[in-house]
Amino acid sequence: MSDFNPHKPSLRNWSSVQDWFILHWRFLVLGISLPLLLFGILALKVGESSSGLPWDLSILFALHAMEQPQLESWAIILTFTCTSLGIVFLAAPVILILGYQKQWRSLLYLILTLSGSGIISQSAKVFFHRMRPHLWQSSYPFPSTFSFPSGHALLSMTFVTVFILLTWRTKWRELVIGLGGLFVLAIAWTRLYLGVHFPSDILAGWFLAITWSILSSLLLNIHQFNRIVDTQSSTVLES
Repeated sequence: MSDFNPHKPSLRNWSSVQDWFILHWRFLVLGISLPLLLFGILALKVGESSSGLPWDLSILFALHAMEQPQLESWAIILTFTCTSLGIVFLAAPVILILGYQKQWRSLLYLILTLSGSGIISQSAKVFFHRMRPHLWQSSYPFPSTFSFPSGHALLSMTFVTVFILLTWRTKWRELVIGLGGLFVLAIAWTRLYLGVHFPSDILAGWFLAITWSILSSLLLNIHQFNRIVDTQSSTVLES
C-alpha cells in the first residue's frame, strides 16, 4: 500500500500548529538547530585559520605516522564506496524494495535527500573556498575541489541518517545504527589517512548532513507525524 498521503494539519488552526512544534521539538532543537549552530561555529573558526586548526594538524600527522602501503590501498578502496556511484550501488537494493512496496514517501525522501546532499556539499565548498591540506605525497589522486566541508563525510552521514530514520520504527534500527556508525567512521578515516581533508572538514560535513537529513524528513513528513497531531487533536475535542 502506498504511504503517500498529503494529510496535514491546517495552518489556520493555531492549536494544531502548537501540537506540531511540541511533537517535533527534539528534531527541531537537537537534530536541526544544534548541529547547524555547531557548523556555524566551526565555519567561523575555519575562516580565521583556513590552513588548518591546531588540532587539525595534530590529528593528521598522528594518522600519517601509522602509514603503511597496505593501509593506503584499503583506504583508497574504501573511500570509493562513498562516491556518488558507490552510494547509488549501496542504495539500489533499498530503492527497489521501497518501489516494490509502493513506499513512495520514503523513496522520495531517500532520493531527494541523497541528491540534495551533493548540491549542498558543492555549494558550501565554493562558498568557503578552503584549500585542501597538502602535507605529504600520496598515490591517491589529489582532488581538485575545495576542502570545506568534506563531501565524503557529508554524503556518508546523510546516507546513514536517512536509513536510520527510515528504519527507526522497525527491528532493523539497531543494526542500521551499528553498521552505519562504523561506515561513517571508516569513511572519515580514509579521508584523513589519505591526507585530503582536515578533521574540521569531516565534522562540518557531519553537522550539515544531520541538519539536512532531519530537515528534509520533516518537510516530507516522513513518519507522517501530522496524522498523529490530528488524531490527538480529535481525541481532545471528543473528550
